[in-house]
Amino acid sequence: MGSIENPLLNITPAIVKNVRKLYGLDDQKRLDEAIKILEDWVQKQPHIIKKDFSKRFLETAIVSCKGSVEKAKKQIDTLCTMKTMAPRFFVKCNLKTELQNILEKVWVIPLPQTSEDHCRVVLIKTFDNNLTPEEILQFFQYVLILADYVRANDYVDGFIIIVDYRDVNIFNLITRLTTPDVHPFLNILIKGYGGRMKNMHLITESKAVDIVVTTVKQFISEKLGKRILVHKNLEELYEVVPRDLLPEEYGGKLKSYHKMQAELVDEVSSEKHIEYLKMMSKACTDETKRNTEKFNEEYMGMPGSFRNLTVD
Repeated sequence: MGSIENPLLNITPAIVKNVRKLYGLDDQKRLDEAIKILEDWVQKQPHIIKKDFSKRFLETAIVSCKGSVEKAKKQIDTLCTMKTMAPRFFVKCNLKTELQNILEKVWVIPLPQTSEDHCRVVLIKTFDNNLTPEEILQFFQYVLILADYVRANDYVDGFIIIVDYRDVNIFNLITRLTTPDVHPFLNILIKGYGGRMKNMHLITESKAVDIVVTTVKQFISEKLGKRILVHKNLEELYEVVPRDLLPEEYGGKLKSYHKMQAELVDEVSSEKHIEYLKMMSKACTDETKRNTEKFNEEYMGMPGSFRNLTVD
């Protein structure tokens, strides 16, 4: 893998080594073999338009699938298919100029320090959740721009999500969770980008949060649903998330989230990332060329050109 230096995300060679080791990928020869299998598979798929995925993209796909090359195949196929079937989620490239309105209502900040088990902490700070359906779609577009950035620059074993609802009306949120864009968005994020949620922490004193949690659980697996935790205040959050990983506004040792948000918006709105997004927009499918006879076999990860790399 190439350089891992990044102005926002603190990824060290030790983190990369340890994450690879978790899934038996610390042997360079074995890792190269897995990437080559994935490369060859992409070339053989007539319906996948983009053929030149970077080795880093393929590697992080395998890592996000816990070392399974078969699951990485399904992940890439899903992402490309969703870009074709639901293009509305991917039409924005410049966060600063195209999604300015939503940036005034909610921030999504990948924090720079990872946890001891190599997970990225992501802070979602909501200032106003009285969103229109169009603004909800803008929020999803915003998150997917960040998802592409993280996939291109990060190297972690999952995500710890902190959602701060202390300053908003939870009842407003409940009605917004029933919009038709919620389910496809979650599919894209979880199945297409491999966003493995280790835990989600909601901070609020509102009793209505129970309804929110129940609603969200309808869109995700039972396993993920059990990872949603509610905290009435920051003191309860500190019991499960180390303060050292949090911004100064949350009693932590990191710099202000205002500064982190400004730096993040500048970074993902840079010419470099916009060009990357435009390049990745070609990672879609031509469904007229999909091999329908073998579609079910390949999509379900049956034996073929794929195999699973198990941890010794």
